[in-house]
Formats: sequence, structure tokens, C-alpha cells
Amino acid sequence: MAIGQGAGTEIIRSHMYENLNGTQTLIIGEPHHIYTVLSVIIHAVSLAATTDYAFLQIVGWDAHDGTSGATQRIFKQNIPANSTFVWNDKFTFNGTEPTGISGASGSVAHQTAIAAQETGGTAQYLQFDMSSTSDDFDVFVTFIDQNNS
Repeated sequence: MAIGQGAGTEIIRSHMYENLNGTQTLIIGEPHHIYTVLSVIIHAVSLAATTDYAFLQIVGWDAHDGTSGATQRIFKQNIPANSTFVWNDKFTFNGTEPTGISGASGSVAHQTAIAAQETGGTAQYLQFDMSSTSDDFDVFVTFIDQNNS
């Protein structure tokens, strides 16, 4: 049976990425979607140096400065080679950046625009990265995709 993906649906999704050795987008936002990240499991297959680390970030709207495409780090973690790190603190993000506003947030109009996620807005996304492209990681992400279109 196919999984319904239309307006008003809520779907649990999971993506697996093997042998990452560079930046990887894990979730690409869509207009009128809200993503709740349930867990990110990272296995360090190998590292170029013991001080290397992995990190998770959202690329999108910065409500403080009112700027597009800002990188906002969720965590930075040194994971020893052949070890696993589990991030299971829940957080949400909108599928797209707001349109029609500029400058720092602080008004009802800004809050409304951020929530509205107008069609044609710039996608926000969840991204995994690492300190060295000589590293090798496996990543598994589980999230809820709420479609409010």
C-alpha cells in the first residue's frame, strides 16, 4: 500500500547515507512542511586524525539578523574511529524561508511570515558535514514530515 503524502499528512521518514566523506544534505525542505528530527545516528568508519569531528547544521533563515542562507550549527562532535554517536534531542524546522520580510525579527508580521512558508521561498535544509574530507562516516536520520500545504 502506498503512503499518502498529500496535504494534512504526517509521515515518519528515514534516510541512510553510507561512506560520507564530504557535505551531505539530509533533509531538503519543501514549502508548507514542518520537519521534526527524531534522531541522527552517526558511525565514524575512519578518521584522518583523532581530533576530527562531525557536525549537524540547518541552513536557512536567521531570524536574529533577518538573513537568508545562514548556517546554524546544531552540534559538533568528535567521534572516535569505529564508534557511534546518537543525537536524539528533538527539534523542528520549517521547509522554506519566509518571503516578503527583511531585517531582524521582533514583530508579529515577522513571526507570521516565518510560519507562512510561502510557495517559492528558499528551501531550508538539514546538513551533515565533517572537519576533513579524508574522514568516512555512515549517517542515519529519522524524522517526521508534516505536510501542511
